[in-house]
Amino acid sequence: MIRSVFIILLMLFCLQTRAQFEDKRLKEKLMALVKDFRGDVGIYVKHLKTGKEVVISADSLFPTASMIKIPITIGVFEKIEQGALDYHATLTYRDSLLYAGEDLLGSFRDGEKISLSKVLMLMITTSDNTASLWCQSLAGTGSSINSWLERNGYQHTRVNSRTPGREEARGRYGWGQTTPREMANLLVQLRRGEVISPRASERIYRNLVRIYWDSEALSQIPPHVQVASKQGAVDRSRSEVVLVNAPHGDYVFCVITKNQVDESWTPNNEGYVLLRNVSRLLWSHFEPESKWKPATKIEEWY
Repeated sequence: MIRSVFIILLMLFCLQTRAQFEDKRLKEKLMALVKDFRGDVGIYVKHLKTGKEVVISADSLFPTASMIKIPITIGVFEKIEQGALDYHATLTYRDSLLYAGEDLLGSFRDGEKISLSKVLMLMITTSDNTASLWCQSLAGTGSSINSWLERNGYQHTRVNSRTPGREEARGRYGWGQTTPREMANLLVQLRRGEVISPRASERIYRNLVRIYWDSEALSQIPPHVQVASKQGAVDRSRSEVVLVNAPHGDYVFCVITKNQVDESWTPNNEGYVLLRNVSRLLWSHFEPESKWKPATKIEEWY
């Protein structure tokens, strides 16, 4: 009886604490953005200085698409810190590694040389799939990456593709799965130097601030502001996790969709539009005095 009462009191305390840190005004604005979205949406937002946050289905499972490349790069750096891999090692590309598409690495000829550091950069900066699958293998496969995630408190984020025992999850979520809260927290840990080691976190973070794919959330943030991010997209899902080093304090957000009705691959896809709208809203909310706006007709180059 006493134990049950204690549990109830603890739950009430947690709910009250969470309510104190909820940004209700911002949540109302975000709910208005997702109200008519044709599909499922999860959003997590946190201002790191104040602790204020917004949670909209932020603990539900969603596909990661290419956002899974953050856990993959962590898996490789764990091997580097263990001495199993050399960050500056020269690797030999083989045609058997090819993942068909427009990737830079996939244009290599069999037998060409490339450093591991550049393969890691390509995986994050240009989201190169051939580089990513190569890195997943170098990390010890998805099983090793998932082991790190589990050991470090990530209950839901997992690599599914080419990972024994994850076949059913792969059929449902694709390459990887996560929640908006967990993916955002992963970026926060990297920012704070808490992933593997301070130097590993710093090296990973530097790659995350050099993103080629900047037409969605990043397009609504001034180009002179440093931003770490990773994007993901498959037919029925669009996603982005972003940590903004804003003038009045860092903020992080993750937006993921699934079961989208709109499967188009144009800038006007409903998922892409949502990513831009959320990012624009958050910038104006956290930096209300900013007069910056995207350049006229810049959207023609999205």
